[in-house]
This record gives sequence, structure tokens and C-alpha cells, in this order.
Amino acid sequence: MTMIDKIAWIRLEEGRILSSRSHGKDVYYLPGGKREPGESDLEALVREIEEELSVAILSGTATPAGVFEAPAHGHPAGTVVRMTCYAADYRGVLRPANEIAEIVWLGYADRHRVSPVDQVIFDHFHGTGELR
Repeated sequence: MTMIDKIAWIRLEEGRILSSRSHGKDVYYLPGGKREPGESDLEALVREIEEELSVAILSGTATPAGVFEAPAHGHPAGTVVRMTCYAADYRGVLRPANEIAEIVWLGYADRHRVSPVDQVIFDHFHGTGELR
């Protein structure tokens, strides 16, 4: 089994969750990405969100929001993604940058439009009542 270890930002507002789509992709992903060598979870989260969405994560507000695993979308069978999630406030205006083509707010009805690990996360936050 191959493990892809990623960090993701959970941003829920009014029963919807912030998601993004990269250029050339057909599914949405929670914003975030892989750690650089030596980076902490929080350092990776701050860097990835600034690179992808042009906003500054307020690191003092970051709280763990769960760790989720599922088969990795677009990878060979046996590849699993582990998503370590954090909720946090931010400063700035959300704008797609670098590889991100689009930013959207999705509800639970959009579950079929996201990657397998994001579907697990959608189920979790739907179960808590935070994602409608």
C-alpha cells in the first residue's frame, strides 16, 4: 500500500464547505496539500492555503478537525490518501491562484463531485450537522 499524506483546511460557513478545483481536474478537493520536508502540519497549511487561495491562515486559530483516509483519486489501486484536517480563520479575500482554477462552496448534495477522501469528510461533517 502507498500512503499519500496531506493537510487540508476545513472552512465551513452557513452549512457549506470551501472546496477548490485544479486546472485540468474534474473533481473538487478541500484546499491544502503535501508537507515540504521538515514542515509542521500548521506550516504546511499556512503555505498551501496562501499559495492556492491567496489568503493568510491565522495560525493561532487553527484547531484539529480530524484525520480521514480513503483510496486516492486518480492513483493506482492500493494508493491511500490520509488527510489531516484543520479548521482555522483567515485574513484576506479568497481568490484562486497557481494550480487552482476555481473556488466553490459545496453542500452535502455536491458529495458526488468531490474526491473519495473528501466524500468521507463530507459524511463526517454532515453527521455533525455542520454540512447541510
